[in-house]
Amino acid sequence: MAKTYHAPLFVRLANVMSTTLLRAGFKFTGFGGYHIYLLTVHGRKSGRPRTVPLALLEHSGKRCVACAGAGNWVLNLRAAGEATLTRGRRSETVMARERSHEEAALVLREEVKHGYPFANKFGVTVHSSLEEFERAVVGHPLFELERKGWQS
Repeated sequence: MAKTYHAPLFVRLANVMSTTLLRAGFKFTGFGGYHIYLLTVHGRKSGRPRTVPLALLEHSGKRCVACAGAGNWVLNLRAAGEATLTRGRRSETVMARERSHEEAALVLREEVKHGYPFANKFGVTVHSSLEEFERAVVGHPLFELERKGWQS
C-alpha cells in the first residue's frame, strides 16, 4: 500500500484559511500567477465531500493539478475519477485522468522552465535532465482535469 503524504501543520492551517476565503467568494492567485481553486472530491471510504485548495497548471490548453505526494485527496480523486472545481461563485464538474510518469515529467519540465514556484517540492531545477524529472514525478501524481459541466 502506498504511503500517504501528510502536510505540515502550517500548510494545513494555510489550507483552512484559503478554503474559508475561497468559499466566501474571493478569487486570488497563488505564487507565480497560478489560479487557486477549491477541489471537492468524495471520500473513497466515507463518501463525504472533502475540499482542498489547489493551484491549477495550464499546459497546452489543458488544466492539470500536480501534487507533492499521495495525500488523501489524491487517493480520493483516483477512486472517484471526478471532482468539483470552484473559483469564486462558479463551480464545475471535472473528470480527472492521471497522467503517466512520462507525460507528467514533460508537463513538469515545461512548468519549471516557466517559473513553477513549487519545483523545489519535486527536487528538480531548470537544468535537470528529463530522466531526473521522470524520477521526481514517481511519488508526485499529476492529473489532467477535463470539464464535464457547469453548476450554479
